[in-house]
Amino acid sequence: MPQPAATSLKQATLPGANLALLLATLAFAACFSVWTLYAVMGIALQQQLGLSATQYGILLAAPILSGAILRLPLGILADRYSARLLWLYQMLAVLPALLLLPTVQSFTGYLLLGLWFGISGVSFTFGVRYVSQWFASSRQGRALGLFGVGNAGVAITFVLVPLLIDYAGWQWVGPVYAGGLLVISLLFALLAPKEPLQSTQARPKGLSLRQLCADARIWRFSLYYYFVFGSFLALLLWLPQYYMQAYAMDARQAMAFTLFFVATSSMMRALGGWFSDRYGGRAVNWSVFWVCIVCLFFLSYPPTTLIIHGLEKDVQLEIGINVWWFTLLIFIIGVAQGFGRASVYKVIHDYYPHHMGSAGGFVAAIGALGGCTLPIVFGLAQDALGIVTGCFMILYGVLALCMITMFFANQAAQYQQKLAAARSDNFLLDEDQPV
Repeated sequence: MPQPAATSLKQATLPGANLALLLATLAFAACFSVWTLYAVMGIALQQQLGLSATQYGILLAAPILSGAILRLPLGILADRYSARLLWLYQMLAVLPALLLLPTVQSFTGYLLLGLWFGISGVSFTFGVRYVSQWFASSRQGRALGLFGVGNAGVAITFVLVPLLIDYAGWQWVGPVYAGGLLVISLLFALLAPKEPLQSTQARPKGLSLRQLCADARIWRFSLYYYFVFGSFLALLLWLPQYYMQAYAMDARQAMAFTLFFVATSSMMRALGGWFSDRYGGRAVNWSVFWVCIVCLFFLSYPPTTLIIHGLEKDVQLEIGINVWWFTLLIFIIGVAQGFGRASVYKVIHDYYPHHMGSAGGFVAAIGALGGCTLPIVFGLAQDALGIVTGCFMILYGVLALCMITMFFANQAAQYQQKLAAARSDNFLLDEDQPV
């Protein structure tokens, strides 16, 4: 399996790198805004169609599911063919689904259409492969972190969709988004520089699905990304409803608070890339997990009324988190997740510099599945338990698994380092060395 290979990478950033990064980030932001369209539409659709919490979670998950599943096979293709061209074809393929959106009336119809325009979620895999080819290894964290700021494209949805509904009506959401994506596609086709020659000629053979599945390290990175990205996706889809249920907000207030979480988390990804270049991706990951698990501990505790029976009277204690403390904790988690999304891909590039399409696509697919599966699990937990904080209990368990996995992986790595050092000092003999 691949080992860290920074010494084999080009040490200079190529001409045209900044233009490629700029256009890739704009295209990713546009595609991400389409991918998360149901984050805003979902609340109105839930009321219009009379959906349960579980059905609501399934509706939110539909676009995320198709985008997640396709990241792996298309990521493998991006290692073998032009990621730039594949990305352009993907954007054009989404346009008919957006144009058909005003014609849908049923729950099944929205699910099918969501699966169609959900292929816009593959843009991240294409973008990682495209951007990583332009920059030296010492700048990969910052470059991929800046590219990841395209997550803020969901802010376009949180701002634009309510305005369109107020001034034009639901029927214009799909066509306006189709027009915007078409403009971005044309700009990308005309201005985005073609990939470097060394990336399109004599490419290293991409990793096969069997090789990816057999690599335990890839699965560990995928689990980490399942939390830092998958739960970010799940929260941006789920938080509007949570604010409305837990704090009796109207839809606009809930969207505004969620937008704050999304925007700050997305912007922090660039800073997380810089920290990863400077201090190492693994160290940033471990710090992120500790910050998040402390916050999730408090968020998981449901509002509770405790009655203490005294000698003369009962004492009633109210335990709960008000909206401002809740927003602060969510803000901290969002910032930490922004750092974590950048650091995971910095580590992936350290180990798989020539396979960012296949290796990065595999990790991105598993991470995006978190945005698909977690809202459904949130809905099931809420319907079954009747506890509004059940979503944070689920996230706490996922993060605990991540931390246990990382702890034992680090222990094993340290053991191997000590073993190698001992052998280099002739303290231990290699197995094939004659006695």
